[in-house]
Amino acid sequence: MAANRNWAYVDPSSVPDIRITPPGPKSVEYHSRASKLMKGYSSQVQLFPVVWEKGHGVTLTDVDGNTYIDFSSGIYVTGLGHCHPKIVAAVQKATGELMNCHDFTTPIKMQLLEKINEITLGSGPTKLNGVQLYDSGTTAVEAGLRACRAATNHFEFISFHRDFHGKTMGAVSLARVDRTQGMRAPGFFLVPRAYCYRCVFQMKYPSCNLYCADYIRTVIAEESSGQLAAIVLEPVQGWAGSIIPPDGWIQKLRAICDEFKMLLFADEVLTCMGRTGKMFAMEHWNTLPDVMTLGKGFGNGFPVTAMLISEQYKDVLDKISASTSYGGNPMACAAALASLEVIEEEDINRRSAHLGEVLLKRMKEIEARHPIVGEARGIGCLLGLELVKDKATKEPFVEGGRLVYQKAFRKGLAWVPSGHILRLSPPMVMEPEIGLKAMDIIEESIAEVEEEYGYA
Repeated sequence: MAANRNWAYVDPSSVPDIRITPPGPKSVEYHSRASKLMKGYSSQVQLFPVVWEKGHGVTLTDVDGNTYIDFSSGIYVTGLGHCHPKIVAAVQKATGELMNCHDFTTPIKMQLLEKINEITLGSGPTKLNGVQLYDSGTTAVEAGLRACRAATNHFEFISFHRDFHGKTMGAVSLARVDRTQGMRAPGFFLVPRAYCYRCVFQMKYPSCNLYCADYIRTVIAEESSGQLAAIVLEPVQGWAGSIIPPDGWIQKLRAICDEFKMLLFADEVLTCMGRTGKMFAMEHWNTLPDVMTLGKGFGNGFPVTAMLISEQYKDVLDKISASTSYGGNPMACAAALASLEVIEEEDINRRSAHLGEVLLKRMKEIEARHPIVGEARGIGCLLGLELVKDKATKEPFVEGGRLVYQKAFRKGLAWVPSGHILRLSPPMVMEPEIGLKAMDIIEESIAEVEEEYGYA
């Protein structure tokens, strides 16, 4: 075991370490004080309002001294572990030298841009080497939409049910809206996603011949004005519950874009930087987008994102007022560059793929054993468990999902809920033994919920 140890290694027998039932008294006090002022907490916090004090590698410690296994990565962000020494040192150095200088070039920005150019997809005119840097995923997505409009001189977009792209006007219009958000902006059209477990068209893959992709032509003919700028997608859905498209679907989207002279816009804010076992999720389908956004794991926790566009279109970035106040500041560039170097130096893509295989195998065993687990799925370290009241009807078991989440959290597993779908995004530096221990906690919590609801 010693030969496999790295800076993030933790003895599996030492975690989780729950010393006082969480949320403990300090967590209750601190959250109560904060929540009098801060509103709009995520469901993650609302269901389990623990207060974090520190993190190291693959563990988190709360203000009451409890240590948890991290199966959230700060919601897909700290895939390289909390406080990676190389990233910490890079940010500290940058902070001591220069904090911000708008969009002027700095040595560290130059190095980051050259590193992105080295690793990014495509070649020649299709190489994604037009770059602009931002400080949030939704800002990068908005920039991508503006770039698509400028590159095509068209203004309509097609996106997918249950994709998530951010919380600003354009990004919200790409996804589901509710009465609190008002109407979707004009020119945005949603179509069903390839979600084979719950096919909207009640077909079966592969005999369906990916009808959901072909249906896009119907939407174009019946709903759009023909002023089509791009198809926008998450290669793998995150918020919706780690939903992985079947083989051929993304390739069909590329073909439809080429047929209608649209751009293909891959929002990889969540899926980039090894999360799916490859640097970019689109590599799994050997498909090249025209526009791509990066975020979350790009800076391993530091707020830095990017929008990339192919060589043939990159000059449009000079036309859309692409710069921002904070995008590409020296601290952000230092964090992103160090993160990319760690991914290469520590063979993170391979480790992510291996850890994902180990965990998915165990998840499939849980699916087979438990009546409320409808489907276990995953690709790399982007995984999900869908809970149902009945495997035949597939009725979502929302209350069960909340209970499993809370029970596992109380046992020392910090992770991510999404209604009846439990999302798992462990740090990619996690040893498989720790990951399997987390799975033990999850299965134990599922069994308890089944007993409470009379399934056992």
